[in-house]
Amino acid sequence: MSTLSVPAITSQFRNAERKQESLLAPLERKTLAWLAARMPSRIGPDHLTMLGLFALAMAGASYAMAAWWPPAILFVNIWLAVNWFGDSLDGTLARYRQQQRPRYGFYVDHIVDSFGALFVLSGLAWSGLMSERVAFALLIAFLLLSIDSYLAAYTRGKFNLSFWLFSPTELRILLALGNVVVFWKPSIVFLGARQNFFDVGGGIGAICMVVVLLINVIRNTAGLYREERIKQA
Repeated sequence: MSTLSVPAITSQFRNAERKQESLLAPLERKTLAWLAARMPSRIGPDHLTMLGLFALAMAGASYAMAAWWPPAILFVNIWLAVNWFGDSLDGTLARYRQQQRPRYGFYVDHIVDSFGALFVLSGLAWSGLMSERVAFALLIAFLLLSIDSYLAAYTRGKFNLSFWLFSPTELRILLALGNVVVFWKPSIVFLGARQNFFDVGGGIGAICMVVVLLINVIRNTAGLYREERIKQA
């Protein structure tokens, strides 16, 4: 019986340099290190990852529930806090316990982020607090920006966790503040017309993500071009 040989991919894998320079990064690193040192041994990084995904699914469900019970939008803030705990602490705990699995961790962490964005934005669209078009635009912008980050991590060995001093942590805080505003005032006057608060905020957010995406694409393309110039014969 012939055996299937498996290439030694693990030895060839290069863990990308993580770069995070957000506003709250210094405080967040200290907090996560403190939490990791006190985490019960029976709780592992995978448990935290699944907790983070579950929290985003519940956040999306809470948004959808707000369509007929407005106070449900405030429950989203609780789930955002739970998501921060699970999503931010899983990698820190793995590094603290010397249980790192770079390929597995990178893949699982970021596919979970993609599903999480789908859950949250779908819930917002179903809630009626954000139009389907704005939710779709935000999802596409997020996924394109994610793809750019993953490609840069593979080709350049650098993985940016923040953009312009903003990371997922700051975005969670902004979204939580937006939820409070929307609970009291779901629509505002913008450019002479009354519009959903989340449509205005989501539209601005989508534009900002597209701008960041274009800057990164130009920067990464130019950098790779310089690093891999074709030598003339």
